Amino acid sequence: MNQKNQTKIFYRQRVFIFLVAKRLIDFFGSLFLLLLFSPILLVCSLLIKIGSPGPIIFKQKRVGRGRQFYMYKFRSMYVGDMDKFLREKYPELWEKYKKADWKLPANEDPRITPIGKFIRATSIDEMAQFINVLKGDMSMVGPRAYREEELQEYEKKYPQCQENIKIIRSAKPGITGLWQTSGRNNLNFEKRAELDANYIVNRSLRQELWILLKTPFAMFSRW
Repeated sequence: MNQKNQTKIFYRQRVFIFLVAKRLIDFFGSLFLLLLFSPILLVCSLLIKIGSPGPIIFKQKRVGRGRQFYMYKFRSMYVGDMDKFLREKYPELWEKYKKADWKLPANEDPRITPIGKFIRATSIDEMAQFINVLKGDMSMVGPRAYREEELQEYEKKYPQCQENIKIIRSAKPGITGLWQTSGRNNLNFEKRAELDANYIVNRSLRQELWILLKTPFAMFSRW
C-alpha cells in the first residue's frame, strides 16, 4: 500500500471517529440539557400559551445536509403570516429587515409577543432545538440553520460566497457555532458564511468542545 492510500485511509478513519463522537455528544448532551431545563421549559410553555393564542412550538423548514427539515423553536411571534404582516403594515421595517440580512432587534419587531421578547433575549426559544439534535436533524455545534429562500437570496446578493454556501448546505446545522461564540453576532452574511465554512472544513473534537464551553459565556454577555 502506497503512502497516498495510507493517508486516505487514515483520514477516513479520523472522520469516522469524529462523526461517531460528535453524535454521542449531541445525543447525550441534548438529552441531559432537556431534562436539566425541563422546569424552565414547562413554565415557558405555559406563559406562551397564556400570552397569545396558538401553538407552543413553532416549526419552520430549514436546510441541512442537502435536504430540508423542520426546525423547532418555542413560539415567540403572533400566529399568522408574520412576514406578510410586516411587509404590508410596516414597509420601512420590512426594508430594514431585508437589508439587515433578515434580522430585526426584538424590541423593534411588532411580530414578537411580550413573552417572545423575553425568551429571545434569554435564548430560551432556541432550547426546543434540542429535540432536533436528539432526532439527528441538527447538532449541538454547526453552521447556522438557514431557510432555503434565505440561501437563494444570499447566493444572488453575495455571488462570491457561493462556494461557502455549498459547504454550509452539506453540513448538519448547529444550535451554536464558531461565529456565535466569537463575539461577532453583528457580522454580515459574507463574514458569517466564511466562519461557518472554515468551521466545517477544519472541524475537530477539540474545536467542538471549545465552542460548547464558550457558548454559555457568549449567551450571558448578550443579556
